[in-house]
Amino acid sequence: MGKERVAWIGTGVMGRSMCGHLLQAGYPVKVYNRSRAKAEALAAQGATVCSSPAEAAQDCDLVFSIVGFPRDVEQVLLGPDGALPALQPEAALVDMTTSEPSLAVRIHAEAGKRGVQALDAPVSGGDLGAREATLAIMVGGEQAVFERVLPLFQCMGKNVRLMGGPGAGQHTKMSNQILIAGTMIGVVESLLYARKAGLPLDPVIDVIGSGAAGSWSINNLGRRIAKNDFDPGFFIKHFVKDMGIALAEARAMNLSLPGLALVQQFYLAAQAQGLENLGTQGLYKVLERLNGL
Repeated sequence: MGKERVAWIGTGVMGRSMCGHLLQAGYPVKVYNRSRAKAEALAAQGATVCSSPAEAAQDCDLVFSIVGFPRDVEQVLLGPDGALPALQPEAALVDMTTSEPSLAVRIHAEAGKRGVQALDAPVSGGDLGAREATLAIMVGGEQAVFERVLPLFQCMGKNVRLMGGPGAGQHTKMSNQILIAGTMIGVVESLLYARKAGLPLDPVIDVIGSGAAGSWSINNLGRRIAKNDFDPGFFIKHFVKDMGIALAEARAMNLSLPGLALVQQFYLAAQAQGLENLGTQGLYKVLERLNGL
């Protein structure tokens, strides 16, 4: 049997590389991106560029989306020119955006009315993980659909897990983002302390990154801070969105997360300072200014 026909919606920092791995694996792919120019690199790899999500989804077996905000997910999947109305029964929607668990449940229900399958499958690993196909992929949905899509997930990531029913992938990603939020404040304060003490940052990271304080954030984003590299592997504005979702879900569960609420305030300050299009390591600039450095 031939490979399943794929539509890919969203070719930003993450999506471009993820889609590229499917093309390299030989899947026929149609792509849509709101800014058409950002899809041209994939066209050079053999993808067909489309003018709408519906056009991309037409005659496809699987539709993947990775866009910015929940409102974007609704538009590209459920909107009048979205992917879902263009799909035939037995096709599948796979939303890899970090989005609201409740929206994932709604997409699953709307898809089911049309005989279409659905998974929520947010990822972690940043632009580096997307480029190197080492992403962690957290999936919500039915086992049979997961097994159908698994070969394509394995083109993009190394740690792929079915976490439960619809919305479970998004809840797992919220756990991930809560952990990263707390870790990032530690990374930034650690490096600010080292700098104030007159220490060179890279050797500090060499030492503390290999001990009990080691984490992906210090060893990857800390290196970028040391190089004064604040380009986005993951945008501050998207992280603010994720923290807002996590706090809203926590309130709904009557759960207090004061650490997350505090870190969110620093990232909101980053937005207020015009830093929203920097990578999450841009938090360093906020605390740098706070300390007059």
